[in-house]
Amino acid sequence: QVQLVESGGGLVQAGGSLRLSCAASGRTLSSYGMGWFRQAPGKERELVALVSRLGRHDYADFAQGRFTISRDSAENRVYLLMNGLTFEDTAVYYCNAGGIHWGQGTQVTVSS
Repeated sequence: QVQLVESGGGLVQAGGSLRLSCAASGRTLSSYGMGWFRQAPGKERELVALVSRLGRHDYADFAQGRFTISRDSAENRVYLLMNGLTFEDTAVYYCNAGGIHWGQGTQVTVSS
């Protein structure tokens, strides 16, 4: 089993940046493909970014060029750097391991 805890969310003005962190315990994250997802009020949860076990990155169209996913094996963490935030990026952001394990989410609110 792996436990995931997200942090780094908060309130930011439009155009600003945030770096989300996903800390893991119970198992090394290098065993998993990792992803960030988000869910806005009244909407379905959607994919933001993925990083495979071999380091391949994939991004949703809205994230391409603005967001960067990375993993730190030494710290057993995965990060999501978000630049150029807009009001539409307001959502709860979730970390996912292997398509199976979820964190509790961290709220990102962007003021326009």
